[in-house]
Amino acid sequence: MQTLLRPFLDRWRMVALLVSAAMLGIAHAFQRFGGLAPCELCLKQRTVYWVAMGFAAAAMVVVRMPGGPRWREATCWVLALIFLVGAGVAGYHAGVEWKFWPGPESCSGAGGVTAAALKDLLNGAGVRMPACDQPAWKFAGLSMAGWNTVASAILVALSAAAAFRERGKA
Repeated sequence: MQTLLRPFLDRWRMVALLVSAAMLGIAHAFQRFGGLAPCELCLKQRTVYWVAMGFAAAAMVVVRMPGGPRWREATCWVLALIFLVGAGVAGYHAGVEWKFWPGPESCSGAGGVTAAALKDLLNGAGVRMPACDQPAWKFAGLSMAGWNTVASAILVALSAAAAFRERGKA
């Protein structure tokens, strides 16, 4: 198993960038082609991947600069922290969907369409985002937020493994 992971861990910053881009691509594909509009918490989960992509790209440059190799381990730990935040956001969203705790008032437990809401829309009010407490899609018992929690946890573990691999290389 370690031999299989070695090429990925040795290039973890690039892998983290590519995986983050793929996760965003998958989310956008579900939106564009699947017709699944993102809720407020879905968009927060995407933000984590945008941050991971930006940090990974910057880290790839930093570690190649003079004196940069000493930052190799630290950049992997920062990526682990970013993905840990992602796991937290996704886990929170999954918990909202399972009704373990309430979600943000702005996107949870909304009532149905009312005449007043339709009138507001006709008068220029914005369109309301989907409810955060209603999973739009499930596979094997997990919603997209649930699967994102699993994926983010795996990315945390791989980031930590990459950091341990970088230890002492600088």
